[in-house]
Amino acid sequence: MQVIETAIPEVKVLVPKQFKDHRGFFSEVYSRKALADAGIRAEFVQDNHSLSVEKGVLRGLHYQVDPMAQDKLIRVVRGAILDVAVDVRRGSPTFGQHVTALLSADNWRQVFVPVGFAHGFVTLEPNTEVLYKVSAFYSPQHERGVRWDDPALGIDWGVRGAEAILSDRDRRHPALADAQDLF
Repeated sequence: MQVIETAIPEVKVLVPKQFKDHRGFFSEVYSRKALADAGIRAEFVQDNHSLSVEKGVLRGLHYQVDPMAQDKLIRVVRGAILDVAVDVRRGSPTFGQHVTALLSADNWRQVFVPVGFAHGFVTLEPNTEVLYKVSAFYSPQHERGVRWDDPALGIDWGVRGAEAILSDRDRRHPALADAQDLF
């Protein structure tokens, strides 16, 4: 597995090997040993799968607080997304900064987003399917979020206001400066 460092060292882009032949390919997309070799020691307990029918569906920015905080390992099996991780760890030298990664079924990349980061993505193609592993079970009472278009974050999602297809919940998240229960 290839490991690509990002501007925030805790967030990593991973590229599993593909073994191709005339039949198609085989790929080991998750290996606890390969992650440990990359310095990732997460224990995943749940797999999530989302389908976004339209281009421009924006999901995020989400995180869960302790004791249900989650590491995430995100990959795309159909379509493409711009994936975003925002550091929400108060006192971190990269607090409020973000990294982005293009994930697609074609480029076979994954992103590891550790505890202490808000996570979101926008679909770049219709009928995009995203699979991700999490290290803690979903817990509505521990769920939090940050506004996707907070000017202080300066994230270029590639979509503007009315173009973004959001849930009502994601429209109501506070700006980072007003967010409660950060890390």
